[in-house]
Amino acid sequence: MKRTNYAGNTSEKQVGQEVVLKGWVAKRRNLGGLIFIDLWDREGIVQLVFNEKENPEAFKVANAVRNQYVLEVQGKVQLRAGKEINPEMKTGKIEVAVNKIKVLAKSETTPFDIADNVDASEDLRMKYRYLDLRRPEMMKNLMLRSKVTSVVHHYYDSQGFMDVETPDLTRSTPEGARDYIVPSRVYPGHFYALPQSPQLFKQLLMAAGVDKYYQIARCFRDEDLRGDRQPEFTQIDTEMSFATPEDIQTMTEGLIKKVMKDVLGVDVKTPFPRMEWQEAMDKYGSDKPDTRFGMLIHDLSDIVKDSSFKVFSGTVANGNFVRAICVPGGADKYSRKDISKKEEYIKRFGAKGLAWVKVTEDGYSGPIAKFINDYADAINEKMGAKPGDLILFVADSFHVVSDSLGYLRREIAKEQNMIAANQWNYLWVVNWPMFEYDEGFGKWIAAHHPFTMLNEEDLHYLEDGEDPHKAHAQSYDIILNGQEIGGGSIRIHDPKVQEKVLKALGYTKERAEARFGFLLKALTLGMPPEGGLAFGLDRWVMLLAQADSIRDVIPFPKNSKAVEPLTAAPGKVSQQQLNDLKVQFDDKVDYKQDNDDED
Repeated sequence: MKRTNYAGNTSEKQVGQEVVLKGWVAKRRNLGGLIFIDLWDREGIVQLVFNEKENPEAFKVANAVRNQYVLEVQGKVQLRAGKEINPEMKTGKIEVAVNKIKVLAKSETTPFDIADNVDASEDLRMKYRYLDLRRPEMMKNLMLRSKVTSVVHHYYDSQGFMDVETPDLTRSTPEGARDYIVPSRVYPGHFYALPQSPQLFKQLLMAAGVDKYYQIARCFRDEDLRGDRQPEFTQIDTEMSFATPEDIQTMTEGLIKKVMKDVLGVDVKTPFPRMEWQEAMDKYGSDKPDTRFGMLIHDLSDIVKDSSFKVFSGTVANGNFVRAICVPGGADKYSRKDISKKEEYIKRFGAKGLAWVKVTEDGYSGPIAKFINDYADAINEKMGAKPGDLILFVADSFHVVSDSLGYLRREIAKEQNMIAANQWNYLWVVNWPMFEYDEGFGKWIAAHHPFTMLNEEDLHYLEDGEDPHKAHAQSYDIILNGQEIGGGSIRIHDPKVQEKVLKALGYTKERAEARFGFLLKALTLGMPPEGGLAFGLDRWVMLLAQADSIRDVIPFPKNSKAVEPLTAAPGKVSQQQLNDLKVQFDDKVDYKQDNDDED
């Protein structure tokens, strides 16, 4: 029988009509002479009814089916009795009286319930990902992702962009994370790298005259994982010739506006606010500020610089900062023990401690109150503090203070339910530093990437005798609800500027030529001024779906240990494959072949 429609799309308009449906048994209820089955497919559920008196053959088959059997049914759509209507279901006003049923596939008992809010470990769900995706909430996420990518294609096509593929096997170039490398069988001792992004190739496409490029591109980075990070991920990648930052941002806002309207039915106002990087760090303690709530960071250095509390005065004397946040009504909500836990946590950011006071009608109370009570009026006025509030202070270097208070601000807002639901706060963070010091690598790196163009007025910082680390770049990030969902910049198209930037990053001419020779040559052969932006598709869809992790919106993700439980990747390969690649392991690697390696 040919299916007439999806089960979940069966509607009142079909009352009295015969339909053929195919799907899975989500639930079965036997009420004696009547059996009810909820039939599920990707569009939802419809109730089937089997009447023993009217159709004993179909009733007999239905009596033997179990959850997750795959069925084909034919029947007539009818209205439910008034008391049987389920307003929570899209199909809650109708049901299908079945006259024919065929079991297409049986199912063993599944390892977990195929239902929303299932009580099963993430690894078990990922091991049986095809069952996990059968759950309504996961299928909804998958469909939302599909709708977003469909809108992306239509939008950029309508704006004259060309969809161009770039290589997945390329040369290893430093882009901020470790590369995944692939050994070459044809050239032993040589390696391909999987791309961390299509950055260099899309710049070369501008040199080719493509003018407007986009691609939904797969990217790979060998880095430690967390809830919003995966070793392989997807970008909406774009590039435009002869474009200003405003051109690129306006084009991007058009995409966001269309996705929000077409996918979620939400109107967002454009243009989005622009915020300087320095302001974001000063007020929000983050380069991805969450503007859905207040509790901003305030600098109190000038007020407490002469305080008898040496932690504060000494910090300011050393050229660092004393900053604080005010937690509304926090005095009664946070005990000394609660604050101590937060103090312990922010030590990972380099903080040496967390000072605090509680605001009362008579001044401050708390461990440092006696040292700063004389400054209470000035502090309260600057912070808008009032009796019953809690003030948290961090005194240290700029980045330690920003990271610590930025974390506390976000964490406390979640704990105190300060964030109203269904907000979509998009904004741009602009005017980024060109370089930043990476504590992990112990050196200066490009804040975005080495091909970002500096602000014209900052180009002199690249000259000998100047400090390049003072320069700012024509770069910009797009933020949604405190999460970075994309970033971009105007690119360097002048070979002399590119050479100076690489020099500032520690590249000799020889090393720069070895790594980026193909790009440097392209810059000498008519590279137009250009720029672009890349969206993190996974993270954006995660936020649109209001999911907790990007793993909830990726069909077959890796877990927190970079393992894909369904296929048990990464796995071992046969000795013959290793021989072909001229790859050997030393004695420190326990590489014992699996029994079926030679199959």
